[in-house]
Amino acid sequence: MFIFYSSNLIIYSSKGVKMHERRFNGGPERLRSAERIALLEIDRVVKLSLDNKKIKSVLDVGTGTGLFAEAFASRDLDVTGIDVSESMLSIVGTYVPSGKFKLAPAENIPFPDKSFDLTFFGLVLHETDDLVAALKEARRVTVERIAVLEWPYKNSEQGPPLEHRIKPDFLKKLIKEVGFKDYEKIILKNLELFILTP
Repeated sequence: MFIFYSSNLIIYSSKGVKMHERRFNGGPERLRSAERIALLEIDRVVKLSLDNKKIKSVLDVGTGTGLFAEAFASRDLDVTGIDVSESMLSIVGTYVPSGKFKLAPAENIPFPDKSFDLTFFGLVLHETDDLVAALKEARRVTVERIAVLEWPYKNSEQGPPLEHRIKPDFLKKLIKEVGFKDYEKIILKNLELFILTP
């Protein structure tokens, strides 16, 4: 059994502002464990996220150690990543030397409108402090599509506790509220992938 989350971890910014209460609790070695990599179905998720679209640039939100950034970069795409963890950003470049990485939250993406063909959230949307703000920011910076990989709304040994997962009806409501044109839900072996059209 492996648990990646702690519901009691609270992160404070350098100015003492409370942020990111629902956050991954583990080091880089846990993000890149063989068991977790198998769970993620990385190649399938990347292929579905691209879906033969003319994608040249990708923003990986909550990039962590760059598992997905690395997979996108291996397809000769221009990859940028953001994360709220300075320790993750200090090592991600070793895995994805061609990528560009910045310290930033999903709710305040530091790039101009329409900067990326694809924005990708790999098991991170449920961790954001403001889901609406995160989705609005993703829509703002994206041209073609947004791919959101998430845990299904059910109890399991892997991933966050149920109260940190996103209820399907709530996510549908958010997608509509933010103004996406369309969305598709793809059920994977262990996870769910949502493809949103801005």
